[in-house]
Amino acid sequence: MTGRRRAVLELVLAVAAAVGCVASWVRAESTVVIAPIANGEPSTTSVEYYAPLLFLAFVLGTLAGVLAVVGVARWRRSRVVPK
Repeated sequence: MTGRRRAVLELVLAVAAAVGCVASWVRAESTVVIAPIANGEPSTTSVEYYAPLLFLAFVLGTLAGVLAVVGVARWRRSRVVPK
């Protein structure tokens, strides 16, 4: 595999990891209704986060960043320099 092809593959994988990161982050939160503390008080809402999806979002975000840096570096190194 040539350097340019591998760089493109790494950049495509970085974009896929970034999309997965955003999808995991969006799906990690849900709104829950909290019961009132005293009689006659209104109920409130709160945001609840699902830890495994947050962890997946952080891992995919890190992977996307690493692959983007490595892909860009490989792309720049594989450029043909005219003599």
